[in-house]
Amino acid sequence: MHVHVLSGDGEAKYWLEPEIALAKSFGYSSKQLSRIEQLVRGHQDELISAWQRHFKD
Repeated sequence: MHVHVLSGDGEAKYWLEPEIALAKSFGYSSKQLSRIEQLVRGHQDELISAWQRHFKD
């Protein structure tokens, strides 16, 4: 399970399980990646729930 983050500055992919981890990124500074990870962590349950709804069998 993962989430993609896209903006004019770059893109990143974060794994949501088994733990939040940066899979890859392009264009974002380390400061931006830290902020993005903070937001992903703060919304982890919502992101997982949305992912499960979207990809349900």
